[in-house]
Amino acid sequence: MNAMKTEQKNTPRGLRNNNPLNIRRTADLWQGLRKEQKDPEFFQFKSNAWGYRAAFVVLRTYRNRYGANTIERIVKRWAPEGDGNDTEYYIRKVAVLTGLERNQIVNDQDPKSMMNLVAAMSRVENGVPARPGEVYMGWKLYQG
Repeated sequence: MNAMKTEQKNTPRGLRNNNPLNIRRTADLWQGLRKEQKDPEFFQFKSNAWGYRAAFVVLRTYRNRYGANTIERIVKRWAPEGDGNDTEYYIRKVAVLTGLERNQIVNDQDPKSMMNLVAAMSRVENGVPARPGEVYMGWKLYQG
């Protein structure tokens, strides 16, 4: 196997798919999707920025539709135990990384708070720190 294929195989799935928060495939037609969707379970975006934009949209839906406005409520919906996730670990890790309490309301009007939340979730999903510039570009795409 050549070095490029080895490097790609060692890259977390969410980053290979440019879908850092591992948004599952549905019938939704997201902006920024790759023309070909080769992963049967998760969306594949043209860049991580488009994947982050989609995450911001999902979080807005969680807040508006389900009242998920704290780390605990968000993560219980995003990564439920029923899907084989260690939801409690995920909640604790995101709380530590953001500096917020698990039941503290996340200020969705504050770009820094939202970008920190998404970067922390990406870190849990992929095991490596998010690139701040990509998160920022995702926020800019989300803002329109």
